[in-house]
Amino acid sequence: MTTTSSAVRRAEIEVDGRSASYLTAGSDDAPAVLLLHGTYWSRVWLPVLADLAAAGLRPVAIDLPGLGRSAGELTVERAAVPALASWVARFATALGLPGPLRVAGHDIGGAVAQHLLAGQDAEVGRMALVNSVSYDSWPVPGVARFRDPAVRAAVTVEELLASRRAALTAALGRPAGEAEITEYLEPWTDPRTVRSWLCLAAAAEARHTLAALPALRASTAPKLLVWGEEDRFQPVAYAERFVTEVPHSTLVRVPGAGHIPMENDAAAVAGALARFFLGRAAQG
Repeated sequence: MTTTSSAVRRAEIEVDGRSASYLTAGSDDAPAVLLLHGTYWSRVWLPVLADLAAAGLRPVAIDLPGLGRSAGELTVERAAVPALASWVARFATALGLPGPLRVAGHDIGGAVAQHLLAGQDAEVGRMALVNSVSYDSWPVPGVARFRDPAVRAAVTVEELLASRRAALTAALGRPAGEAEITEYLEPWTDPRTVRSWLCLAAAAEARHTLAALPALRASTAPKLLVWGEEDRFQPVAYAERFVTEVPHSTLVRVPGAGHIPMENDAAAVAGALARFFLGRAAQG
């Protein structure tokens, strides 16, 4: 049965024998866009989902395995960018999405998107990066400290919640009420998700984005960068460098926005992504 509502809804599908959770909206017949999170979860894409659906797209904001509301548990090996990219390709196959894929990545999800475009796991026709990691911009200190096995072994749920609260408050770039912060932090109340997140942090390595650069430079696929200009974690200078060095790239700036620009100017981010993935001229 075809779904036509633009209302945001949560759904799940089986990948590798485990439930994979995602947020979606719009018609099942509309062009699908895979939205990848990084050190957060699918919640970061929530502000733009209805607008993307209203524009004629089918946004699919994935929870990576062991994270958000997806089942399973990551190891450091399964949390590495190449392994996550392979999992996303299998997710797309399970969902019945034909190639070439449309993919957008935020934060470390952008590294996964870059690997997908550069690699052999799936055919990617268009890639967007939203305040993504790139080059040697990552891992940031708040993530890099968890690469130490001794630090990871000593972390409690309460300690990680406090760490993620501090990171989220900085990333939002605006005041946030306690209810919103609690909603964002909810997945990390589960020890299993905490362990998976720590593995994601442990696997964060800039070599993956650096290794993808030759293929990205050679690719003729259109590439869009949407960037909150006030990002303290992934400065806009990296986006400026990317569009200078990687052909077929365009930068759309979001003034006044931080690391999660969807939370600062959802209309601007959704508009830029919709125009790009529908093949219309970028503005910004």
